Amino acid sequence: MRSLLFVPGDSEKKLEKGFSSGADAVIVDLEDSVAPANKEAARRIASDFLATRPKEEKPAVYIRVNDLTTGLADADLAAVAGARPDGIMLPKSTSGADVQQLSAKLRVHEAEHGLPDGGISIIPIATETAASLFSGGTYEGASARLAGLTWGAEDLSASIGARAARDGNGRYTDVFRLARTITLLAASSADVAAIDSVYPDFRDLAGLEAECIEAERDGFTAKMAIHPAQVPIINAAFTPSTAAIEQSAAVVAAFEAAGNPGVVGIGGKMYDRPHLRLAERLLARARAAGVLE
Repeated sequence: MRSLLFVPGDSEKKLEKGFSSGADAVIVDLEDSVAPANKEAARRIASDFLATRPKEEKPAVYIRVNDLTTGLADADLAAVAGARPDGIMLPKSTSGADVQQLSAKLRVHEAEHGLPDGGISIIPIATETAASLFSGGTYEGASARLAGLTWGAEDLSASIGARAARDGNGRYTDVFRLARTITLLAASSADVAAIDSVYPDFRDLAGLEAECIEAERDGFTAKMAIHPAQVPIINAAFTPSTAAIEQSAAVVAAFEAAGNPGVVGIGGKMYDRPHLRLAERLLARARAAGVLE
C-alpha cells in the first residue's frame, strides 16, 4: 500500500467517490469524522456498502473503529466484521497490548462469520496520546495481524495541550517530529509498513508533495490521505522511480553473481549487505505498486 484514503462511513456518496479514487486502501471511518449521533447510521451504511461490493475489487478496505476505551468498538466490530474488511485501523492505541486485545475480539468475529482465523489485519495509530509515545517498542511480536503502524498529530495535540503541531513555516514542532520518528522506528522494529500521517491542507498539493518526498526519503512507504485529490500525488511519491529500480536490480544482481558475499563493487563503488537489504526492499515495493513483475 502506498495511499490510504479516509472516507466517512456515514456517507454512501463519499464512499463511492473514495473507492474510485485510485487509493490502494480506503479507510472507512467510524470514528472522528462521524458525529456521535450518526454512529449507528454509519455502521449500517458502511456495512451495507461493503456487503454489496465485489470482494476481488481493489482497493483494500480498512475500518477505523472507535478506540477501545470508548465502549463503541465492540458495536463497530459487530456491524462490519461480516463484510470481510481487509483490516481494522485502531485509533489511540497505547501499546502492543491494545493490538492483542483487538486481535482477540477479531478472532471471535471471524469464527462467528466463518472467516479465516487471522485474516483481518490491524493498523494501529500509535501516537495519539502522550502515554503511547513510550510504547513504540511493544508492537514488535504483538500479533501476526499487525500490518503497519501510523501516527497522528491532531489527537496528540489535544492530549498534550499543544496549540499547533506545526511552526510558522509549516514544519512539525519537536514533539510531533518525535512522534513521527517513534512510529518509523517502531514499524521497522516490528517489520511492518511505516505509514505517514495525513497532510491536513488538501488544497496545498505542493506542500503535500514535498512532505511525501521527505517521508519516502526517511523510510516511510505509504501515507494517509483525507481527500481524493491527494491520492495521485501520494501514489507517485511512494512508487519507486525507474532509476531507483534499475539501481536496486543491479545491486541484487551483483550480489547474486558474486555468490552473495559480504561486499561487492559496482562502477567503482562498494556495496555491502545493508545496501542489498535496501535494494531488496525497494524492489518489493515496486512489485507491490505494479511497476515491476
